[in-house]
Amino acid sequence: MLKKNNHPQLGSSAEKEPKASFGDTWGKLIAYCKPYLPVIILAIVLAIAGTIFTIIGPDKLSELTDHVTAGLFGEIDLDAVSKIGFLLVALYGCSALFSYIQGFIMATVTQRVSKQLRTDVSEKINKLPLKYFDTHNFGDVLSRITNDIDTIGQTMNQSIGTLVSAVTLFLGSLVMMFTTNVIMTLTAIASTLIGFGLMGLIIKKSQKHFLNQQQELGAINAHIEEIYAGHNIVKVYNGEEEAKKTFNEINGRLQNSVWKAQFLSGLMMPIMTFIGNFGYVAVCVVGAALAMDGKISFGVIVAFMMYIRLFTQPLAQMAQAATQLQSTAAASRRVFEFLEEAELEDESHKTAVLKDVKGDVEFKNVKFGYNEDKIIINDFSVHAKAGQKVAIVGPTGAGKSTMVNFLMRFYEVNSGEIKIDGVPTHTLTRENVHELFCMVLQDTWLFEGTIKENIVYNKKDVTHEEVVRACEAVGIDHFIQTLPHGYDTVLNDQLSLSAGQKQLLTIARAMVENAPLLILDEATSSVDTRTELLIQQAMDKLTVGRTSFVIAHRLSTIKNADLILVMKDGDIIESGNHDTLLAQQGFYADLYNSQFSEGTFEEELVVNA
Repeated sequence: MLKKNNHPQLGSSAEKEPKASFGDTWGKLIAYCKPYLPVIILAIVLAIAGTIFTIIGPDKLSELTDHVTAGLFGEIDLDAVSKIGFLLVALYGCSALFSYIQGFIMATVTQRVSKQLRTDVSEKINKLPLKYFDTHNFGDVLSRITNDIDTIGQTMNQSIGTLVSAVTLFLGSLVMMFTTNVIMTLTAIASTLIGFGLMGLIIKKSQKHFLNQQQELGAINAHIEEIYAGHNIVKVYNGEEEAKKTFNEINGRLQNSVWKAQFLSGLMMPIMTFIGNFGYVAVCVVGAALAMDGKISFGVIVAFMMYIRLFTQPLAQMAQAATQLQSTAAASRRVFEFLEEAELEDESHKTAVLKDVKGDVEFKNVKFGYNEDKIIINDFSVHAKAGQKVAIVGPTGAGKSTMVNFLMRFYEVNSGEIKIDGVPTHTLTRENVHELFCMVLQDTWLFEGTIKENIVYNKKDVTHEEVVRACEAVGIDHFIQTLPHGYDTVLNDQLSLSAGQKQLLTIARAMVENAPLLILDEATSSVDTRTELLIQQAMDKLTVGRTSFVIAHRLSTIKNADLILVMKDGDIIESGNHDTLLAQQGFYADLYNSQFSEGTFEEELVVNA
């Protein structure tokens, strides 16, 4: 299963998590949308214009009502009524058209911003050091790319236009109400002040729950991804109940966060609806009293009834938009935290390029620790001559795989240096260093594509014959030929491959890469003994003319190594070839003899071969 911390000494990233306020997060999102601000502003202007046309309507409707009322006691001015009617149709038509254009613009901008966010996150992944992925769940990272960015996109598409229209409608209605009647307007304002106070309090209280909601959503995605990836292990060790328990705990926290966030934010809508209706009743009572005193006309009452609806309607819309804005602020915070993570050092200034490599590798007084206060490689010095096969052995935790990490510059050494053909690797770009190596790890990686595409992976101008020769060398060509489409067979869930067959494909990939340096990290650990023998013979051919670093637990597989480095607690305690180390009767001899004495029939097969 995937672990959150492959290196616990790195510590939890949660402790370093920066605190960002609601306003700060939205400031970052607005700054990110800067290239689209002109069209966003145009959309906002159109939303405002459309809303203004809607606001003007009741005023004209008041005039129309007064004309009709006057006609009850005399002749109706049909020309004036017709002009006002056509004007109202034009106003409402323009309002609908502007709303449509505004919606089209925001939908387009939203999708482009979402696409750019995903692109930036994808590029960011390639710029992050391996240290980041040692301290973060893959599922949490995926949740930021999917759930969080989708939340941002939905809010920009739905809430911003609604919020702008609601605010414009609210303020415009307020202005028109003041021009119509001050007393009735003050009555409406007094009834809504309570609602605004409650809405502000709810937003403040619920924001932390929205953030917890997004974080727990990432945690549950990470747990599901982890358990699914290792479902065989979970089954074998009867870990279903423990997995369910962990899932239920995370799911419970998620439910609690979502409930609190939705409950608190859900209060805003009914509160605002109640305040709106309360204001409507209050205005009706005051308006009736003023009409009885003859201070306002019937047309003013009709207009004000519409204005009070226009005035209170945005309150519910603003409450709903505020809820979505809080979710977006929480999602944006997580996305921008990821985008602001420390990246690998910029190497654009490095001009040195290493080509035509012979393969001379030197480690000189290398010290390394995943944390500076905890060094695990103390003083590593060794010189591997070009073409040598160097085996690295030792107990678990001795630092064997760690050495590969800083040889490939997945991590930088704390002190000392590594030279290839006399050139320090830190003066080369990481891409140049990676080009010098082909690598086979204990954990296989295959993607959905044809077998040939998996073997050729990112290597240009590889012929079909070269692919076939590599597969023949590792002994998997016969199996591939038995498949329905041979090398064009697509690797997916429908095609079941054994762990050994997957490993053979990754070894064939390394052979096709044909780099001058080779790293084998427990490359044969997933295959049976007979297959291991075939692979070993193929590897002997592969290592000819290349400097090879082989990490192995089965000591019988590295007997023919030119140099064997025995590591313990981050130091090289013994070095030499197999015979020399056995003659020393030291740590290596103890390891070898213990393995051979405990060896099975399979071990003897390899040794005697």
